[in-house]
Amino acid sequence: MFLVRDRVSSASLIGRWEENIEEDMNPVGWFEIAVTDMERAIAFYEKTLGMTLKRQEVSGVHMAWFPVEEGGYGATGTLIACEENTPGASSTMIYFSVENIDEVLARVSDSAILIAKTPIGDFGVYAHIEDSEGNRVGLHSH
Repeated sequence: MFLVRDRVSSASLIGRWEENIEEDMNPVGWFEIAVTDMERAIAFYEKTLGMTLKRQEVSGVHMAWFPVEEGGYGATGTLIACEENTPGASSTMIYFSVENIDEVLARVSDSAILIAKTPIGDFGVYAHIEDSEGNRVGLHSH
């Protein structure tokens, strides 16, 4: 769901993306896995991965966050139960960390912006966009 203006090639997109992230920052900063039964999903992931998830509610949306180790390798994410996310083969949401979400959204056609820049309190802002293949992709900035 990342429709870049004038449909640039993926190589060009990656080049532009790399120019806009800090050298020490990984591009994927967050993921979401859609669930319908939060308790069942928490039990599955805690048992399967041998870790404890932390229940959260952000803007009325129920989540269970995977552990995060500040400065550690990789990204973290959450189980999420909300109307916009339906479990299934294409229900996992990847968020790309960006320095300035307004600049990134300016590079995307208006029709590709699925959820406009939305504040989430102390956690920053996010938006959802559609890529050239019809996938929903998240953007996040502090």
